[in-house]
Amino acid sequence: MSTDSKPSKSESEYFLKLDQELLKSQREKLDAERAAAERKSHHMKCPKCGADLEEIEFHHIKVDRCPSCRGMWLDAAEAELLAQVHDDKAGHFLRDLLSGLRLK
Repeated sequence: MSTDSKPSKSESEYFLKLDQELLKSQREKLDAERAAAERKSHHMKCPKCGADLEEIEFHHIKVDRCPSCRGMWLDAAEAELLAQVHDDKAGHFLRDLLSGLRLK
């Protein structure tokens, strides 16, 4: 029997299917790696100027501040905590300001 025989149709389909599955898994892995790299490149970066953010304490709440443009960035939990500050005028101002930003 010769080893140079032509592969059957079912063999060709089988290997084609294996190749497609391998390509699909490699694409998914590459997409996941690209998404992780993209996320990492933006983590703790100022949305306005792109500088590295630093975490500071503001009224006993840790917030992210840009040393370059001096912007202050809050996540939802930080905004809620600042809205609850009643001790001083800044607390009232922030509470009133943030009350208009809450999603209903």
